Amino acid sequence: MSDLDLLTQSLARNVKRWRTERGFTLDALAARAGVSRGMLIQIEQARTNPSIGTIVKVGDALGVSITTLLDYEQGPKVRIVPADQAVRLWHTDAGSYNRLLAGTEAPGPLEMWDWRLMPGDGSPSDPHPAGTVELVHVTAGEMTLTVDGVEYLVPEGASVSFEANTPHTYANKGDAPVEMVMAVSVPLVH
Repeated sequence: MSDLDLLTQSLARNVKRWRTERGFTLDALAARAGVSRGMLIQIEQARTNPSIGTIVKVGDALGVSITTLLDYEQGPKVRIVPADQAVRLWHTDAGSYNRLLAGTEAPGPLEMWDWRLMPGDGSPSDPHPAGTVELVHVTAGEMTLTVDGVEYLVPEGASVSFEANTPHTYANKGDAPVEMVMAVSVPLVH
């Protein structure tokens, strides 16, 4: 079984599990996530490989991390993620990418990401649920963060935190690659 098949089946099992645990119907989850009921059916039946944006929306609507939705092992409290098992969810032909390094429920989803943005590349994000916070530390280059239409320059060695319940974009408007580590904390869904 390929890694993609494993992820597709894990996503199917975990979306159904968390939807049931939260007491959401397919229609209710579709409305909360802003995705079609048909897409959710395809996800739960492992018949599609949804975009990262769709996975983020479903996770946010369920109040669980992407790591939890893609987790194919329910193991012990200590979880070491080998470098070759970090999940790459977004990339461009220019060489930009993000990798989900680790995540947990604490008590809401908490994720840690590794990003590379090549010159000229950017990654927009839809608003996350109210109370979501993102922390970013730039280890190389200068990242341009746009939050709710306002640009902020975050140079190498600097960190930034912001409430991520508005549209936001990470971009590299410079000449050198941007390397950064990001943590995302999403509030628990009640």
